[in-house]
Amino acid sequence: MAKLSQDDLLAQFEEMTLIELSEFVKAFEEKFDVTAAAAAPVVVAGGAAGGAAAEAAEEQDEFDVILTGAGDKKIQVIKVVRELTSLGLKEAKDLVDGTPKPVLEKVAKDAAAKAKESLEAAGASVEVK
Repeated sequence: MAKLSQDDLLAQFEEMTLIELSEFVKAFEEKFDVTAAAAAPVVVAGGAAGGAAAEAAEEQDEFDVILTGAGDKKIQVIKVVRELTSLGLKEAKDLVDGTPKPVLEKVAKDAAAKAKESLEAAGASVEVK
């Protein structure tokens, strides 16, 4: 098997859905006996520099929108998740069924606030970190 370059790997990750990436991270953790805290920044951020990580800790400009519950109107929540992401119907349903799960990761404060507002309007409980 030919060795893939970092650019080739990143191109492959860009084509994956959030669910596929989540499954990949789990498999990566099991294969190399690491935790998501160590693996996720490398996979998601493409290997952020240590100095950049320290600056991000001081002033947070990227937020994660985490779905903590679907509420009574699960179908409406699934529709909103599909609008916010590029997930298909099955992936969006799996995400909603598997709460708590991140819907959006590393987004700007404005986008996180709008996503939270949309999901709460559909009846979901949401947390922004």
